[in-house]
Amino acid sequence: MENVIFCQSCGIALNPEDLKGTEKNGLKSDEYCKYCYENGIFKHPKMNLADMKKNVGNQMKKLEIHKYEIQKALNILPALKRWKTK
Repeated sequence: MENVIFCQSCGIALNPEDLKGTEKNGLKSDEYCKYCYENGIFKHPKMNLADMKKNVGNQMKKLEIHKYEIQKALNILPALKRWKTK
């Protein structure tokens, strides 16, 4: 079984490779997706966890994903690197 790596900001799976964001040096990020991270910085640096939950929920609803699956995705967000409280 293949290990799936998830964006540490929004939780999207980072495979295929073209979903990965980029670092300042142009290399693909192993932690963040292209929707959240580009050139070594977050695309929306002022976004907070509540904003991300709303964004993820809205995007998943557009894809007609079941409410249960949406809630599971929202529940993992606080544990991701970007949102984890130190």
